[in-house]
Amino acid sequence: MTRMNHLMSANRSTSFDRRSFLRYTAVAGAAAGAAGLVAACGSGGSGGGNNGSTPDGSKFGTVGIQLSWLKNIEFAGEYFADSKGYYRDAGFGHVNLIAGGAASTSVEAGLDTGKIWLGMSAPQTTAPAVLKGLPAKIVATTYQKNPFAIVSSAAKPINSPQDMKGRKIGVQDTNQLIFKALLAANGMKPSDVQIVPAQYDPTPLANGEVDGWASYVTNEPITLAAKGFRTANFLFADFGLPLLAETLTVRQQTIDNERDKLKAFLAAEIKGWKDAYADPAEGARLAVEVYGKDQRLELAEQTQEAVAQNDLLVSADTKANGFLSVTDDLIAQNIEALAKADIKISADKLFDLSVLREVYQEHPELKS
Repeated sequence: MTRMNHLMSANRSTSFDRRSFLRYTAVAGAAAGAAGLVAACGSGGSGGGNNGSTPDGSKFGTVGIQLSWLKNIEFAGEYFADSKGYYRDAGFGHVNLIAGGAASTSVEAGLDTGKIWLGMSAPQTTAPAVLKGLPAKIVATTYQKNPFAIVSSAAKPINSPQDMKGRKIGVQDTNQLIFKALLAANGMKPSDVQIVPAQYDPTPLANGEVDGWASYVTNEPITLAAKGFRTANFLFADFGLPLLAETLTVRQQTIDNERDKLKAFLAAEIKGWKDAYADPAEGARLAVEVYGKDQRLELAEQTQEAVAQNDLLVSADTKANGFLSVTDDLIAQNIEALAKADIKISADKLFDLSVLREVYQEHPELKS
């Protein structure tokens, strides 16, 4: 066993493999796989129930919010909004943050059955569900850029898709479609690259068995660096696939019938994410010591991920339009990117940013 392999085996919990598997499945799953998760949509799902809400005497009651993954730093904005009372002040008796992961159903399935009121997902997961009949829309986004990346050794860096030509790239089964979409977006063919079927632990990259690895920029590079392996990376979003991530998705009936409630929630979310951006160390502490306490997270790693995450939260557009916002141009880019992954959908079927824009019109102070 190499030194790197030994270090990674000795220090990494088995939860890393499961986390990576489900993270990649949720964020970069193939259209067919995503559609399969919500095959019941439009054909027998309850499509309502209490729409994820329960009266509790407060203005808006208790709502179920499903996270896209286990309670780690990715949801720091929600932790601030909850711990600082922003949800309560907005009129919610309680906001139940429901962890995603191995034991959970998809956000789209939860919306279909009425078990949740809102969920964090991704366009390439939500779009196939909508095409299958789920009446849902993306109303905001946490990440302006998808964290999906190709990570490589700093000693032999791969800084662009063109740098992958002729080199071995580890790609997981669930990521084959999105990886090939990256190639197509950059005028390349699968034969230009030596695609190596991979699992989810990046040890083969550290051992030199491959030159590049399909990765989350806020995860594997930080984990590898902690084990003494220096890395380089490039984001898919910077090379023709500008997909959003951690998108806030609701049923159409929420937009139509609970507009004020949704605006109140989004205003609290904005406040929470402004705090998370300003204080990544406290966000990491909340993840490690409070909300994700049962995950046995490492404070140093979560803090590093929080700092890295900040680069995904803001852009020139969010500085002009506010946190969680999406411009019409970025929506158009996402529709185009989805088409490259063989997911063809129109913008009006997948996105509705009108509610968030009303929030900022009514509360311009939230932009500052």
